[in-house]
Amino acid sequence: MKKTKLLNNEISKVVAECGHQDLLVISDSGLPIPDRTKRIDIALMPGIPSLIETLEAVLTELGIEKVYIAKEMIEQNNALYEKILHVLKQDKIVIIDHEKLKELTKISKAVIRTGEFTPYANIILQSGVEF
Repeated sequence: MKKTKLLNNEISKVVAECGHQDLLVISDSGLPIPDRTKRIDIALMPGIPSLIETLEAVLTELGIEKVYIAKEMIEQNNALYEKILHVLKQDKIVIIDHEKLKELTKISKAVIRTGEFTPYANIILQSGVEF
């Protein structure tokens, strides 16, 4: 049995496949996911699991060098943005337009769809090198 906290097999597999600078999206329940992008749907009900819970679980296994967040989150969902700042170092965060974030989902390894039910609750993790 796995020793790390992340138990979801599909998410663990995608994390293991991430190389330097690969992108992994953690999304709210409403983000459009391109047909060709792998979808890992873990949404159960509105708010379950949350984006923060999912982010914390993924970070137990994925080393990151950058994080992309839409400026619309800061403007319209600042409470979530503040929670993200408690989990991540601010110097890793790159602020982009929501439309650019949606474009980046097309080249991501996968989108993990959560039950997050708040506006602009999407984050893209860029994997780093751990050596």
